[in-house]
Amino acid sequence: MLFEEFEAIFGEPRVEWSSGGAHPLRRLLYYVHAPDPSHLRIHVTDFHSNTWEAIRSVHQLEDMRDNIGIGGSWSEFIDYFVASIKSEDVKVVLHGQSDSGGATSAKLVAQKAKGMPLIFVTLVKLVDFAAREVMGNLSMQLFMAFKNTQTSLAEEQEHNHQLTKPVTAEKNESIQNKLESFSKKQKLPITSALAMSDASDPSTEKVVAQDASSKRVTNRVVPAHRRSKVRGVLLQNPEDV
Repeated sequence: MLFEEFEAIFGEPRVEWSSGGAHPLRRLLYYVHAPDPSHLRIHVTDFHSNTWEAIRSVHQLEDMRDNIGIGGSWSEFIDYFVASIKSEDVKVVLHGQSDSGGATSAKLVAQKAKGMPLIFVTLVKLVDFAAREVMGNLSMQLFMAFKNTQTSLAEEQEHNHQLTKPVTAEKNESIQNKLESFSKKQKLPITSALAMSDASDPSTEKVVAQDASSKRVTNRVVPAHRRSKVRGVLLQNPEDV
């Protein structure tokens, strides 16, 4: 198995001095990727005074497999190697101290699970331009990985939204139909009950009769002899007075 489709691995290892170094430990990041189909490359850096590199060819990885004593097929060994690098039990052990505050040598140690074989990778220290190149490349690769994850998440959310739209529309239509049906069932009995109560209630008949009687009384013409006389102004000739 070669590394044409190898997926890059990022992680933060534990950091420790092999013999209790005096300098404080900075947090490290590691980046494992395949620069070509027949090599794996490991970069480790604290973006300060410790930047490391290890390149392993297919043949070197086969030797590592024999030294560790892992049986099975080549693909099973690579799966174990990747699982170990991705596990939480990854650390970088630093040795010696340089004048700049960094270590003089280091190795990466990984293990898939407690009690299983250890992966040891000796790291070569990088300085000056080579170290800056690794730090810059690692920063860019981290950003690209973040963008890819962000894009994948947005696409998945949009896909889920498209899948739920028909279901939501169907639910809304079903709820609307149930509400309309319920409304119709409520209106019919109420109207019928009102009609029946109006027809059977004696008080209703009395009210109707009283209304009709009052209308007849109101519209009846009062006889002339019972009308009240309205007196107006007398117009007299002043000479007759």
